[in-house]
Amino acid sequence: MTETSSFSQVVGLWVGGFLTLCVFSFLYKDNVFYKLAEHIFVGVSAGYWMCIGFWQVLYPNLWGKLQAGDWRYALAAILGLMLVARLVPRIAWVGRWPLAFMVGIFAGFNIVYTMQAQVLKQVEATLVPLWGNPDVATTLLNWILVLGVLTGLMYFYFSVEHKGPVFGTAARIGIQVLMIAFGAAFGYTVMARVSLLIGRVMYLQDVWIKTLEFFRG
Repeated sequence: MTETSSFSQVVGLWVGGFLTLCVFSFLYKDNVFYKLAEHIFVGVSAGYWMCIGFWQVLYPNLWGKLQAGDWRYALAAILGLMLVARLVPRIAWVGRWPLAFMVGIFAGFNIVYTMQAQVLKQVEATLVPLWGNPDVATTLLNWILVLGVLTGLMYFYFSVEHKGPVFGTAARIGIQVLMIAFGAAFGYTVMARVSLLIGRVMYLQDVWIKTLEFFRG
């Protein structure tokens, strides 16, 4: 913290440090300080994303288009106002029409997106050469990938009982593959949370505590 730092910056840093400690207080037990930080976080996040949604989405894509003379967006404005009707119980049914449009369009869009991103791309990623690779490691990894996918799929094939040397063995291997995948996903989540923890600890150590120099100076 330098001597040229403004008082408002120092206050902001102390508020951030105080709220960080309030969140860490949950490690002891649920208390009023944690609830205070939780409510502030939820409220500020809701207000922030509301402003972002208005100024970066609603204003340029609706009001800006209407100002430019593109009156096709008047229909979107009408549908948006119809959504607000849900706040009035007597005419709440009016909001069902734009909601139906939103659900239908969102579902149709995500069907295409999901097929492309989570089905076709996943299938394409398993189409790897099993022979003729430049090194043995690549060939081994490709075989592990293909066999892991096949055994994982066979575990979910319930038309045949999971017994015998083929389906029984494949189903058991598929379970192990799934457990490894779930463990990796869980480990990634834990590491992401640990990264957030490290960031807040570094904030307390390298930023918040150094604000004491502001008052000493």
